[in-house]
Amino acid sequence: MPDPLTPEQRHRCMSHILSRDTKPELKVRHWLWQHGYRYRLNVKGVPGKPDIVMRRYRTAIFVNGCFWHGHNVDFDLNNAKNGVKSSECCKIPKSNTEFWTSKIRRNQERDRKNCQLLIENGWQVIILWECQLKPKTIENTMQQVEIALNDYFIRTFSRNTKPYVSIDEDSLPIAAEDAADYE
Repeated sequence: MPDPLTPEQRHRCMSHILSRDTKPELKVRHWLWQHGYRYRLNVKGVPGKPDIVMRRYRTAIFVNGCFWHGHNVDFDLNNAKNGVKSSECCKIPKSNTEFWTSKIRRNQERDRKNCQLLIENGWQVIILWECQLKPKTIENTMQQVEIALNDYFIRTFSRNTKPYVSIDEDSLPIAAEDAADYE
């Protein structure tokens, strides 16, 4: 089916899509806030300017749109039709395919570099996809995020603490009298 919009109209529509405060991002933020997790948004000082930054957990969360970041898209140059195998949640447009393929590849490469830089700097990176935040799957997805946050928190702070040492109470000196005779 041909695009009902002219190229100028399509360009205007696509250019008005926001990169912040998207519906999937709002869902994640709402869930985190309701479960007691506090965060900052789009921190410029953190590489890649993640959607959600949780400094206490040293975690950067990216909420990616399946289309814009090419979720499960394989670029196959041997495919004679259009060079792209689309997944269920990300369909490459049939018009202007070269442009969209190039754009999605650049986005994926930038995402890889940002994640690598964050990991090298000791950050945990969590990437959530738009398709994982559907009503049927959001609770399970966010529980997995919570497990990852708590696991990373425990691993990070358990290195800085000394292990528990058992003390034999019989070997401790007694500061009080054994038996007092008060009358």
